[in-house]
Amino acid sequence: MTISTGETLPDATLQKIGADGPEAVSVKDLTEGRKVVIFAVPGAFTPTCHSAHVPSFVRSMDALKQKGVDEVVCISVNDAFVMKSWGEATGATEAGITMLADGMGEFTEKLGLSFDAPPVGLKGRSKRYAMMVEDGVVTVFHPETGSGCEISGGEAMVEAL
Repeated sequence: MTISTGETLPDATLQKIGADGPEAVSVKDLTEGRKVVIFAVPGAFTPTCHSAHVPSFVRSMDALKQKGVDEVVCISVNDAFVMKSWGEATGATEAGITMLADGMGEFTEKLGLSFDAPPVGLKGRSKRYAMMVEDGVVTVFHPETGSGCEISGGEAMVEAL
């Protein structure tokens, strides 16, 4: 079953690269008592994710902060090393977006948002979406229905808040 508005996010452990290497990040700790926008992409460095989805949130960071968002997080079923490099390559890290890896797809599976695309070599990846989470509860959920990022992009999230 897919997560929906009004539901509490399941806890899972994501990863990021810190000063001393990989670090665990609890979804519960990340969202508890905070307003967090989470957006997910099928894969780092893939065309739409790289050239449209992440840049839409880079452009929207100031507006999201003005709306009271504490943190913006990008999640992909990739490893933390790839997410770190991708954040640097896209300007996401410099813009203040937290790049988190769902390396084994645990969080994505719990949300009911996993998919496979064998023709392009993707297995167990995340569907494209964006959500606003307030104190662990999903208050806005924008699952993408097409191949672009019009519904789940940064500008659409700003408009929804």
